[in-house]
Amino acid sequence: MNMKSFGLTLLTAFVGGAIAVGAYKIIEPKTSGLSFEDQQKVYFASNKTAPIMASSTGDLDFTEAAAAVTPAVVYIRTTYAAASNGGQDQMEQMFGQMFGQRVRPQGPQRASGSGVIISPDGYIVTNNHVVDKADKIEVTMNDKRTFQAKVIGTDPNTDLALIKISGTNLPIVKLGNSDNARVGEWVLAVGNPFNLTSTVTAGIISAKGRNIGIIGTHEDDEQDANPFGGRMRQQQPAAPKANKAIESFIQTDAAINPGNSGGALVNTKGELIGINAAIASQTGSYEGYGFAIPVNLAKKVLNDIQKYGAVKRAFIGVSFRELNPDVAQELKISTTNGLYVDELVAGGAAEAAGVKPADIITKVNGRTITESSDLQETIGRLQPGDKVDLTIMRDGHEKNFNVTLKGETAVAKNALASKSAEEIYNKLGASFQPLGASQKAKFGVKSGVVVTQVRSGKMFDELGIEVGSVITSINQVPVNSSADIDKAIGGIKDGNLRISGIDPQGGTFNNVYGGIR
Repeated sequence: MNMKSFGLTLLTAFVGGAIAVGAYKIIEPKTSGLSFEDQQKVYFASNKTAPIMASSTGDLDFTEAAAAVTPAVVYIRTTYAAASNGGQDQMEQMFGQMFGQRVRPQGPQRASGSGVIISPDGYIVTNNHVVDKADKIEVTMNDKRTFQAKVIGTDPNTDLALIKISGTNLPIVKLGNSDNARVGEWVLAVGNPFNLTSTVTAGIISAKGRNIGIIGTHEDDEQDANPFGGRMRQQQPAAPKANKAIESFIQTDAAINPGNSGGALVNTKGELIGINAAIASQTGSYEGYGFAIPVNLAKKVLNDIQKYGAVKRAFIGVSFRELNPDVAQELKISTTNGLYVDELVAGGAAEAAGVKPADIITKVNGRTITESSDLQETIGRLQPGDKVDLTIMRDGHEKNFNVTLKGETAVAKNALASKSAEEIYNKLGASFQPLGASQKAKFGVKSGVVVTQVRSGKMFDELGIEVGSVITSINQVPVNSSADIDKAIGGIKDGNLRISGIDPQGGTFNNVYGGIR
């Protein structure tokens, strides 16, 4: 080969390589800013090794679904601070020893549950009650690898939490469509009951849209009107307030026990249709009834937490009673199906659309309402500014109202063993959202994150740092993201955490939290 031919061959190779690299960059999947569901579509479209399964209902063979899901269902162990030794605890300890009762241990407490990996970079969905107030969260995968996790955000109103571990190319469970799940359909529950890791049980969907009253609790006698659904107390406040619990559970007879909380409920295609959350039991163990949060509701909650640091909840602005023959008789009406409007929130979405007290909501988006959860879950998936069509029965005639949902007018203020960044992050007890350029200009800062959630009993709550505050620096390190916070808290040497920022009223603060070891 002469030099001219060799040079031509070499040039062709370089050009071909450049084209290949350029083509790779063009087709390289970009997932930044996408919802978890859209990220998964990209993942499964580009990952040709991911199994594609048909329903195995015909021959009742669940092996493919179990094999696909089990690697992405994790075991979660949480550690809590030692119980206080003062007051009631001392009395319990003294009288417990005198009468031979079991005394609660005084050291750090532990608990366990399950979680489901939903993105290859380590986002995990679990129950709020699994990680609530935990100081340390340890995640163990099916292959025995362990990670420290941090809480990205929680939503007590749906009992969901989003946590994250640092990893890449992690196995995930494919998000399904819980609307398509049917009563009588076979399902699998995957989790870690009684510390027995990677346990799979089978059953059917027994019912949908169950409201069992396990999430919604009233903080006081005045806070009792659910803007989505729920039974009203006999004595009502002048203006209804919100008990914002959202319950529309999938009921299943697949065996669910303590430790299954936060685990996966999947169909026979291996698609996630629910997050296991509760059981109905007189003994605390499985008695035939388990309940899972529909994944379509979870998608909205998790995407909000990732994007905004907290859930953006939409409200209709009504308080109502679910109709049945007894309520209909009490109200002296003939209709026994639907939701009877008791009161309207002043300035709320329903009032603006023309809804009136004594109206009966019979349909939402054309779908007949048979119980409060039908409306509850529909609204729970939507954002402020979204529209819904309500069919109202008034004076014996049905009329349609187009309602533009509104957000909360006010945000509630309140909705040391290791040095790991994840643990200290969890101790902060807050969620954050980066400040935009216009917000930085408004506050006159060059850096900052806004506090979108404060968890009761944690560091930010104790320091009095409110939702809406801007954190400009931690330990004198400017912060613009959660990653910056990780770096700022990763090198604590003197046991003190210095948090500087601006409160919602415009005042500055420079708080010191000590005793971190």
